[in-house]
Amino acid sequence: MKRACSRRGSRRASRSIDVARLNYFSKNSRMEHDETTRWEDLDIDILVKIFQRFDVFELTSGIGHICRTWRLAACDPLLWKTLDLSMLRSNFIKIPLEPYVYVDGRSDKQLTKLLKIALSLSHGSITTLIFHFNLYVSDDQLTYTAERTPELKRLVLPAWNRIKKTGICKAISMWNNLESLTMPSIANPPYFMEEISKHCKKFSELKIMGPCDILCIQTLIRCVPNLKVLSLRVSIVYKDALLLILNGLKNLQVLNISHSLIIDAPATRTLVTELDDIILQKASRLKQFLRCMDDESCVMCQRMKLDEGLVRWYKYEEGLWKEDEVKSLVV
Repeated sequence: MKRACSRRGSRRASRSIDVARLNYFSKNSRMEHDETTRWEDLDIDILVKIFQRFDVFELTSGIGHICRTWRLAACDPLLWKTLDLSMLRSNFIKIPLEPYVYVDGRSDKQLTKLLKIALSLSHGSITTLIFHFNLYVSDDQLTYTAERTPELKRLVLPAWNRIKKTGICKAISMWNNLESLTMPSIANPPYFMEEISKHCKKFSELKIMGPCDILCIQTLIRCVPNLKVLSLRVSIVYKDALLLILNGLKNLQVLNISHSLIIDAPATRTLVTELDDIILQKASRLKQFLRCMDDESCVMCQRMKLDEGLVRWYKYEEGLWKEDEVKSLVV
């Protein structure tokens, strides 16, 4: 079993103490002070600044139930532009059949409870939603979230094992303002990208965490021709697919293939160690063409080669999966 969530040591403990102290003092303030100095009378802007120090676990720990003033502060949109669940992981075991993971019921209940409280407090103001790559969301959880995040612009959802075609399509149909997506590699990309094309007219930024083949790129060219940023870092990218990107995505401005294994052809599986002049010439039209293929001095390139193109994030530093050479895609 994996741990349910990972917290950030002493800093997190310190913030938890802050929550406990705020709750303690608020409950005892009426006995120790007259009405002119009640915690309920503290300026909401000050409370919001205090609450901005808290993570989602602390914001959903009950501070909104102290009094009306605290409830108003806990619902302030400044606290809910981003719902970051990258510290929360499912308790799961791998299984041989679809969806290839079994998630412990208590872990599911924890996520459902947290989502209900956070989405109730946010009042639809969330524009960025981040899930951990080992947080396996169900169809019901994803749909529930989509219904309450109509202003969503950025979604980081690296694990889709438990999400069915109907579930992800229903969610996408409700995210009309979606502009940026981080997703896993999927076997059948057309159905999903067609939903993006139909409902997300402002979509311009995509990161795929996994192998990228010809079908995937053909789908992108057909469904999201106005794509401006594409990150395929730490992936397997076929040379023909790379050429197709450069020829077919006419509006692309930024392409990141850093630390990826470039394969000459699916049949031969020959590793390309240096990009040829044709690729470099075609890439010269881009504002940024980010690449690193140095497995002698680059640790990430070495790991990618050791893992044979399918990086085992769990083996490495916590949070390494959040990195990207494209600043706007960093978590």
